Amino acid sequence: MKYRHIACSDAFTCKACGTFNPPDGAGSAHRNHCRQCLCSVHLDNDPGDRASLCHGIMDAIGVWVRKGGEWAIIHRCRICGALHSNRVAADDNPALLMSVAVKPLATPPFPLGRLENILKGSSL
Repeated sequence: MKYRHIACSDAFTCKACGTFNPPDGAGSAHRNHCRQCLCSVHLDNDPGDRASLCHGIMDAIGVWVRKGGEWAIIHRCRICGALHSNRVAADDNPALLMSVAVKPLATPPFPLGRLENILKGSSL
């Protein structure tokens, strides 16, 4: 069955952390990741098609803000490296969601001690 436009009302147990995830509470008819650890499973090639043969665990690696201000989680498959975006659910773990969101600020690609020089236009 394809779930792009039809709600999937199945509950599932997370393959990564074992949390039971009922369909209600997500704030949407399309729960597609664990509310506790934010992991997903690589089931789709295109949203809702259930055509992926991979079935690897997908880790939450970042967030982005959609047009209109809605947050979405960027997931990367542990097996094949595929990237997918899934909207944030109403009952997602807020502390972990914020941790994923600020990770790039906590681990910049340059030494934080040199930030002042970078901002002044000096070289590293």
